[in-house]
Amino acid sequence: MKIPVSITVNGKETSSEVEPRLLLVHYLRDVLGLTGTNVGCDTTQCGSCTILVDGTAVKSCTILTVQADGSDVMTIEGLAPNGELHPIQQAFWDNHGLQCGFCTPGMIMTATELLKKNPKATEQEVRHGLEGNICRCTGYENIVKSIVAAESMASPTKTKKAGKSAKGAAS
Repeated sequence: MKIPVSITVNGKETSSEVEPRLLLVHYLRDVLGLTGTNVGCDTTQCGSCTILVDGTAVKSCTILTVQADGSDVMTIEGLAPNGELHPIQQAFWDNHGLQCGFCTPGMIMTATELLKKNPKATEQEVRHGLEGNICRCTGYENIVKSIVAAESMASPTKTKKAGKSAKGAAS
């Protein structure tokens, strides 16, 4: 038995019929083709699948698609409309806040909520805010530096066009 769902994803209304047990991460990746949200552990440990649901950072491997029915979802792809990097993506690019890039989308989405609540977050506040996200490559120094350096999301910012060289920061 499939259940109809209607979810706004990155500003675009989507409707599908889904199995009741389909995880939101698989709906985003397999049904909508939004592969920027990564599947790392399926146990809510790593945070690489973090997205925003109604403005709150959520690990999409622990929420069913049917639970998101009627919600507004934003993925990493939704942060860079028209190829313009979001200030947090730009800060990750400028401060070398990624290495392999696998955890980066989840880190950026977590940072998006964190900085929306506290645009002038300190290094200690950022480290505390990232406790649910694991990076196996960087040692976190440049990730934290990137988030602290990100401009307030409410203020206009100068951004780079997302292109071949910035691909890792945008997806």
